[in-house]
Amino acid sequence: MEITPELTLPKLLLLTARHYGDRKVAMREKEFGVWRPITWRQYLEEVRVLALGFSALGLGRGDKVALIGHNRPEGLWAEMAVLAVGGVAVWLYQDCLLDEVQYIVDHSDARFLVGEGQEEADKALAIKPRCPKLERIVWDDPKGMRGYDDPCLVSLAEVRRLGRELDARDLEAFERMVAQGHGDDVALLFYTSGTTAQPKGALLTHRNMLKMGQSMLAVDPCGETDDFVSFLPFAWIGEQMMSISCGLMAGFTLNFPEDPETVQRDIREIAPQVLFSPPRIYEQMVRTVQVKVLDAPRLKRAAHNWALKVAGRVADLTFAKQDVPLLLRLGYRLANLVVLRKLRDHLGLSRTRHVYTGGAALGPDHLRFFHTIGVNLKQIYGQTEIAGISVLHRDGDVRYDTVGLPIPETEVRIAPDGEILSRSPCVFTGYYKAPEETARTIRDGWLHSGDIGFIDDQGHLVVFDRRKDVMTLADGSRFAPQYLETRLKFSPYIKDAWILGDRREAVTAVICIDAGVVGKWAEDNHIPYTSYAELSQKPEVQALVRDAVMHVNKGLPPAARIQRFANLHKEFDADDEELTRTRKLRRAFLEERYQDIVQGLYSGAREIHLETTVTYEDGRTSRTKHTLRVVEAA
Repeated sequence: MEITPELTLPKLLLLTARHYGDRKVAMREKEFGVWRPITWRQYLEEVRVLALGFSALGLGRGDKVALIGHNRPEGLWAEMAVLAVGGVAVWLYQDCLLDEVQYIVDHSDARFLVGEGQEEADKALAIKPRCPKLERIVWDDPKGMRGYDDPCLVSLAEVRRLGRELDARDLEAFERMVAQGHGDDVALLFYTSGTTAQPKGALLTHRNMLKMGQSMLAVDPCGETDDFVSFLPFAWIGEQMMSISCGLMAGFTLNFPEDPETVQRDIREIAPQVLFSPPRIYEQMVRTVQVKVLDAPRLKRAAHNWALKVAGRVADLTFAKQDVPLLLRLGYRLANLVVLRKLRDHLGLSRTRHVYTGGAALGPDHLRFFHTIGVNLKQIYGQTEIAGISVLHRDGDVRYDTVGLPIPETEVRIAPDGEILSRSPCVFTGYYKAPEETARTIRDGWLHSGDIGFIDDQGHLVVFDRRKDVMTLADGSRFAPQYLETRLKFSPYIKDAWILGDRREAVTAVICIDAGVVGKWAEDNHIPYTSYAELSQKPEVQALVRDAVMHVNKGLPPAARIQRFANLHKEFDADDEELTRTRKLRRAFLEERYQDIVQGLYSGAREIHLETTVTYEDGRTSRTKHTLRVVEAA
């Protein structure tokens, strides 16, 4: 499809919806265990009445609208309605705390905030006195909203009513509104994850998003018979890229799970052909399989291990582009029949054709696992500032240590200092209210990513790490901590890891155990415990983690091997500012918050005495004390 200068996302919705009408399902939502179909005509009708309703409430071209809520059809309709009016959508993560919501709503100059229900309305009412531009708070779910009478509140049902009234008076109002849009108009104001400072707002145009969808589908075509499960926050650019850009162009069906807790089961029911997720979802899938294998009877465990061994040899030969011997091919067919096919079905990946991961590094062990079981998992590399993606693996040309080749109309080169630079029609127009940051990020038409990498002899991009995170080891060599962290997380007992060692005498680690997996292991081995903190410090658990650390150390150069580690008394938490909302480590914050742990790991101490402040939801605080044991892993 040709992307003309005038084409916008709402114009594409008009074309797609008129083409399919009621003869094809645009999306499904699971309610009370039943999948409810919504046709393209219904999709367009919902967007029409909401857009006219927003217009009746005073929303105009260029106005910002903040949106917050779970993945639901209503969220997508509201976003498309805002774009149809000519407004700019500003998505927030569902679990954002009050100060995060306030910062983004105030910084973006949002006039409206559209929330799912009472929780979002409460957040909006709490921040409204400190957000002078915020005029309207729109809510959808009526549960708990009966006693609310603030004049700024309006229900989504009322917006629909206003829209229908305007539509009855002027049957062409919606089409005229959409026709005024231009491809260079800003569509999204997307805030970056903010690993080191306050999030920055990236301005993305309709053309940015449309070109991204076109390039993605040029590499991996999708069609109207395909299914896609939309379960990641709309505040993540990867979800926007798939649900909006590719969804409108390919015409595939979006499927919205019933609850965040039912995602894995709902994915299995849909068995999508297309799946896109950050590494944490795939890491959890691998951990689920590993735990089930540990609990399986001896015969089943032996069959599983044999099948993965055979399939792993086939995957390695395929990656190396070598011929697979006949006997091994026959063994693979048997392994697929007995184990692998059932395993794919259990994970909901029985029909997948295009499976992607992006947003952070996925460990080579995890990538190999999925190709071993017959899932075509491919790495994506990109960022919010380039509408989501610039580099992608190709079918039959996946390599464990790379992220693939540039997509069409995208150029990638390496600066003299090793920084990855990109140039494409998808590069954003700049940061909102931050001209200096924009000038530093876009220079001579090239997007400066802040990532360090190189291009190998096959033309594949290898991403090392964020430039600010690359460590200088004791022997002077450079090393990427995220490589070690992803390798450690292949152990089912380790949920998170934080690697230290920049310009220090040794590499050390802070480990967060997986409470569910380790807790089950402790119960099976009759090890009593009362809390996460107590479980993490059990000598048996420390020995379990030490085995995983030693296994990773075997494949590392001496200077990069982990010498000492400590199990943290809690999991890293985005609410404690230790992680971003996309679950990336905020390393500078961790160094400051846990400086006692860092000092203890490098002082030779056997124990670290830690005192921390806990803040409760009602604002109360308390001090807690913990003793962490340092484990030698050399």
